[in-house]
Amino acid sequence: MIIMSVDYGDARTGIAVCDKLQILATPVCTIKEWNSDKLIDKITALAAEYKAELFVVGLPRNMDSTLGSRAEKCSEFARLLSEKSGIPHIMRDERLTTVSAATSLNETNVRGAKRKSSIDQVSAVLILQDYIDSIK
Repeated sequence: MIIMSVDYGDARTGIAVCDKLQILATPVCTIKEWNSDKLIDKITALAAEYKAELFVVGLPRNMDSTLGSRAEKCSEFARLLSEKSGIPHIMRDERLTTVSAATSLNETNVRGAKRKSSIDQVSAVLILQDYIDSIK
């Protein structure tokens, strides 16, 4: 099954997919879109292109594991995405993925504009790889 992960953000949203054998998550793109309806349309089109059968959407829990307003917004976005696309979703804890993504980009010396567009994709990869590893 091909799984697509979504690191949802107000301005930039990272997208990643895994291979059919669910071994490796790879980055797809960063979508720059502020309008959530247009963003859902773009993600739905990508899901159709990649033949995704499941969305894994990052859930930004607080460090004490509670859910704040951002987590509620992400959950609502995921619900609307599934409703529009017809593809089921699961929520996956994404605590510290942006920090881990930044560390990875530091180690590979990615800077400037490329870093800004890559960090959301790397976060989406980390969310998806964490999910894939957990189901194996």
